[in-house]
Amino acid sequence: MNSSISFKHINKLAIPALISGISEPILSITDTAIVGNMDFNAVESLAAVGIVGTFLSMLIWILGQTRSAISSIISQYLGADNLESVKNLPAQAIFIITAFSLLIITITYPFASQIFELYNASGLILEYSVDYYRIRVFGFPFTLFVIAVFGTFRGLQNTFYPMIIASIGALVNIVLDFILVYGIEDLIPAMHIKGAAYASVIAQLLMAVLSAYYLVKKTSISLKLSLPFNAEIPRFLSMIGNLFIRTLALNITLYFATRLATGYGTSYIAAYTIAINLWFFAAFFIDGYSSAGNILSGKLYGANDYISLVKLNKRLIKIGIVVGIILAIIGVLFYNHFGLLFTKEQAVLDHFYEVFWIVLLMQPICAIAFIFDGVFKGLGRMEDLRNVLLLSTLLVFLPVVFLLDYFNYKLQGIFIAITFWMIARSVPLYLKFKKLFLQSSQKQ
Repeated sequence: MNSSISFKHINKLAIPALISGISEPILSITDTAIVGNMDFNAVESLAAVGIVGTFLSMLIWILGQTRSAISSIISQYLGADNLESVKNLPAQAIFIITAFSLLIITITYPFASQIFELYNASGLILEYSVDYYRIRVFGFPFTLFVIAVFGTFRGLQNTFYPMIIASIGALVNIVLDFILVYGIEDLIPAMHIKGAAYASVIAQLLMAVLSAYYLVKKTSISLKLSLPFNAEIPRFLSMIGNLFIRTLALNITLYFATRLATGYGTSYIAAYTIAINLWFFAAFFIDGYSSAGNILSGKLYGANDYISLVKLNKRLIKIGIVVGIILAIIGVLFYNHFGLLFTKEQAVLDHFYEVFWIVLLMQPICAIAFIFDGVFKGLGRMEDLRNVLLLSTLLVFLPVVFLLDYFNYKLQGIFIAITFWMIARSVPLYLKFKKLFLQSSQKQ
C-alpha cells in the first residue's frame, strides 16, 4: 500500500489542518459567545455579529478559493516532481487576490447600511451591523493573504506551520475579545461589539505577519513578485472563476437562510447565529480530513497513481463518517449546555434547541460532502464542484426552504433545507468520482 494513504499519514496531515481550519469558526464563535453574554444590548449585538459574519464569510469564501487553486496546482507539480516550474506562482496569486480584496473594501465600505438592509436588518441591529463591519472589513486583505499562504503550504504537503499560525491567531483573538469587549476597569473602556471587531482585525494582521515569516524562512517559495506571469496563471484563474461561481451558489443558500431567519424576529436570528456557527465549527472540523484529501489527491493525480487515489477516497469517506458520528454524539451528550455558552435569553434558547438536533443529525452527511469537496479540489476539477453546488442550491435548497417557510416551519425549515442541500451535494460527486477513476485504477 502507498504509505501516503496510510491512516497514520492521513492523520499527520489532517490533524494539523483540522486545528488550523477551526481557527476561523473559533473567531466567529468567540465573538458570538462573548458578545452574546454582554450586559448591554446583547441580543441585538448577537444578531449583528451573525448577519455580518454571513456576509464576510461570503466574501472570504469567494476570494479565499485561492487556497484550493494554489494547493491543487502545487501538489500536482510536486507529484510530477516538477515543483521548480511553479515556484513563482504563489506570489503572483497573492498579488492578484490582495488587489481584489482592496477593491471589495472600496466598494462595500460606503454602502454597508444598504448591504445589511438586504438581510432584513433594521434599527439597532442595522446600526450595530454597520459598526461591526466597517472595522472587521479591514482584516479582509490579511485573511486572504493568510489563506493563499496556507494553500501554498498545503500544496507542499505541509499542514504543520498553518496550524501554528492559526492557533496563535485564535488565542490572541480570544484574549483580545475579553479585553476589548468587556474592558478592564480604570484601564481600557468596554468597547462592546466594536471591541470584538478590533480583536478580529488585530488577530488577522498577526497571522498575516507570521504566515509571511514561515513561508519565507521554512520553504523555498519566495513572496517576491516576478514577471512574466507563470504559465499556470490561466489555469489558476479558471479554477478561481469556477470556484467563484460555486461559492456564489453557496452564499445564495446562506443569504436566504439568514434573510429568512432575520425576518422571523430578533430572537430567531440570534438563535440562527448560534446554530449556524456551530454548524460552521463542525464543518471546519471535518475539513481537516477534507484538506488531507485535497493535498494527497492532487499529489497522487499528478503522479498518475489512480489505485492509491481510489483507496485514499474510500478511506477518507470512512474516516469522515466516523468523525461526523462522533461530533453528533458529543452534541447529544451535552445537548442542553451548548446554547447556554452563547446566551441566557430564554426565547433565543428555545428557538435554538428547536433546530440543534437537526444540526447534529446532518453531521455524517456533511462529512461525505466535505470529503468529496476536498478531493475534487485536489484533482483540479473545479467545474464539477461548480455544477453540483449550482444545481443543489437552485433545484433543492431554494424550493425546499421556501416551501417550508410557506408552511411556517421557520428555523426548522431552514435547517431541514440545509440537510437536503448537503445530500444533493454529496451523491453526485460520489458518482462522478466512481465514473472517473474506478475503471482507470482497475487498469493499473
